[in-house]
Amino acid sequence: NIVFLISISKYFENKQIEFQYQTIICFLLISIIGVSHGALDHLKGYKLMKIYKVENKSYFYLAYIAVSLIVIFTWMIVPEIVLIIFLMVASYHFGKEDSCVEQNTKSLVYDFLYLFKGSVIITAPLLFHNERTNEIFQILNLDLGFLSSKFLILMIFLSFIANIIITVQSNNGGFLIADWTNIILLNVFLSPLIAFTIYFCFLHSIRHSISLAHELNTKNFKAGLKDFLNKILPLTVFTAIAFIICLFILQKYYSLNDAILKVIFIGLASLTFPHILLEYLIEKNEK
Repeated sequence: NIVFLISISKYFENKQIEFQYQTIICFLLISIIGVSHGALDHLKGYKLMKIYKVENKSYFYLAYIAVSLIVIFTWMIVPEIVLIIFLMVASYHFGKEDSCVEQNTKSLVYDFLYLFKGSVIITAPLLFHNERTNEIFQILNLDLGFLSSKFLILMIFLSFIANIIITVQSNNGGFLIADWTNIILLNVFLSPLIAFTIYFCFLHSIRHSISLAHELNTKNFKAGLKDFLNKILPLTVFTAIAFIICLFILQKYYSLNDAILKVIFIGLASLTFPHILLEYLIEKNEK
């Protein structure tokens, strides 16, 4: 599947489709497919509210939106700090969510393993397409040009080692190693934004969505998938519309390409922080 996606992407790149249109396609995929795996957060929020004995469901939406707005406003004030924190949090999130390991996952050691495992999402594009990746970070007001290739290679090696350790402790066999290899291949052959979009939409999000569909109906996956699609539709549409509105606003001050990149990554940050906070609170209370 990854080879097929790489082949299709390279075909369009060879057709010299303008970078502007590539970003638009990536924007649409991330806005619809990418963010959809978090569109059941309201159900998790209701579960958390029952634990805290809060009856008014609107409080969840207010709290969720408030955290998102705090992230956005903080980004506007200190973008470098927020982006660095976001990259670390996203690395941990990707590493943990893509591991599917149940045993021995409560220790601090595993938290670092997840962080190193997921860091390949950031370090691989910096190593294989340093200039183009730094252009994206500079648009987001962060310059990572000081990172040496030796440091990036070391981080990728640590990510590989983390994958090995997690694989040994899991029942996934060589699945995680294959996953890590796919991420490397995506970043070797494709531009940073396209590689991230394929990973985020077709490896991370779809995989997580499938697991959520299975949770909704453990006996009938088809029925669970249908139920999942019905439940995610409202928030997915709302998020996509919000992204598009933000794009039109930012386009007045930045080029279309820059505006799209800002909406993608600032938007993902504003959704990732409350999403992970919600997961943490549920996990903490379930203990």
